[in-house]
Amino acid sequence: MAYVDNTMIIRRDLLARMADLYNQGNLVDQIDRIPLEMAPRRNSNPDRCCIFKERVIITEKLIPLLGFDLNEYTDELKTLASYAEEAQERKNPINKILTVVAEACTSCVKNSYIVTNLCKGCVAHPCMMNCPRESISWNDNGQAQINPKTCINCGLCMSVCPYHSIIYMPVPCENACPVGAISKDKYGIEQINEEKCIDCGKCITACPFGSIMENSQIIDVMQSIKKEEQETIAIVAPAIIGQFQTQTEYVLGAIKKLGFTEVIEVAKGANITTENEANELLERLEAKDPFMTTSCCPAYVSAVNKHIPDMKKYVSETKSPMYYTAEAARAKYPKSKIVFIGPCIAKRREGMNDPNVDFVMTFEELSALFKGWKIEMEVDHAIHLDKSILNHGRAYAASGGVAQSVLELKPYVNIQPVIVNGLDKKKINMLKAFAKTGKTSGNFIEVMACEGGCIAGPSSNYDAKTGSKLYQKNLADIISES
Repeated sequence: MAYVDNTMIIRRDLLARMADLYNQGNLVDQIDRIPLEMAPRRNSNPDRCCIFKERVIITEKLIPLLGFDLNEYTDELKTLASYAEEAQERKNPINKILTVVAEACTSCVKNSYIVTNLCKGCVAHPCMMNCPRESISWNDNGQAQINPKTCINCGLCMSVCPYHSIIYMPVPCENACPVGAISKDKYGIEQINEEKCIDCGKCITACPFGSIMENSQIIDVMQSIKKEEQETIAIVAPAIIGQFQTQTEYVLGAIKKLGFTEVIEVAKGANITTENEANELLERLEAKDPFMTTSCCPAYVSAVNKHIPDMKKYVSETKSPMYYTAEAARAKYPKSKIVFIGPCIAKRREGMNDPNVDFVMTFEELSALFKGWKIEMEVDHAIHLDKSILNHGRAYAASGGVAQSVLELKPYVNIQPVIVNGLDKKKINMLKAFAKTGKTSGNFIEVMACEGGCIAGPSSNYDAKTGSKLYQKNLADIISES
């Protein structure tokens, strides 16, 4: 996750406003006022060109937060109230994860190299002399200029400039995507290729205009909670211990106060994953397999399926902690709605494919729900952590945690972990090389799509550094009390 910026604040504000209106029973009546309230007529400093465009963008951001795909938004006269009514009547959420707000996606030009005003117009002309396409000339001010029609973006000009006056200007979302799943259409609007996308969410945090949004299931979750005859179970990812500036027991208690029937730690399922994965690793090593990779990160598994097919045979067949926890929750509450709460967009996809998971809610949405429903984290409502959970299950929240858990469980085995901390283009190529050659520096590869691990997922509350500090502090407290 990136550091907190204004686009995140706006998204979280929209979610909290929606949650507040829903809780008051005024969502349908009042939701069309949100764009007017957030971009009032007297606002002299709108973020966009004018308050009217600002309002359109806020409206279009609310549509995916209500759980609808903007590609189907063809009637501009259809009100947010109509969407809110449909959201509360639907039986199942849509099966699309991300959507692009076209009106907000208009400011990034194609990846290119740009000459800044630091150019001294030097006599050496190294940029022009080394350009393979003769794309550099001199303007009337004696400074270099690049012809974008012939430039092939090789970067030689930037590397040879003695004044560092040439810079590379990337499109942030395209630059962040590890698998090249996002690109501009003929209108300059980014489009996400579903066949390539691994749902890692890096494009969301990279976009400085907040133009890429999740199709939220928060309305579906609130609907389930509010049904008195409906049991709704929250299963909460281990990364919860790195998300709030308070003790984890208080956070779990606040989740219960929202109206959930029971709150279950997914760390319980992580213990099962560790046991199964450790046994599977031993079997593979005995069978002389060169290595095995983890399987608990759905974005990584998707990357393998779509982009690294040679790696499939090395991926563990063990299910994720969410899977085992949801399975146990379904056995205990067969007629309930089960909601996974975590920091991960890719978990939405995994949840859609898991018959035991009904909805997925992110930590960002959970925080908005706390704010909108005015839920405080209090000592009196604290839920004690499950003492039966081994703490290595909670370690899944951070990069290196899965490997450490397996090492703790099988200390007598010669396990040599390789930690892949976050996925980017370079690491995708590295994994392709591992798969092609069957050679690595170890025999157990842990892969997490997010740098820092799940505590820093794209829909977490903090950046990796802050989340890690919270995680380490809270985990130490848990261990000391157990």
